[in-house]
Amino acid sequence: MGKEKVHINIVVIGHVDSGKSTSTGHLIYKCGGIDKRTIEKFEKEAAEMGKGSFKYAWVLDKLKAERERGITIDISLWKFETAKYYV
Repeated sequence: MGKEKVHINIVVIGHVDSGKSTSTGHLIYKCGGIDKRTIEKFEKEAAEMGKGSFKYAWVLDKLKAERERGITIDISLWKFETAKYYV
């Protein structure tokens, strides 16, 4: 039986408009929690709305109002797995 993976919990807090969603979305992408094709889709949709820099924030910001206004309204929970960890 293989070694069990370590569980890691991450909580992100910060001031309004400090980049919490963008940083967290980028971390999820870099760790393999979301695929490149999905990020490219978000990038295209964000660019069409004049919000090209929001592609990583949209990993977490799913509500239409969040995307239109460029702010996070609702909390987000995301789980993913790396070779060594459950995050």
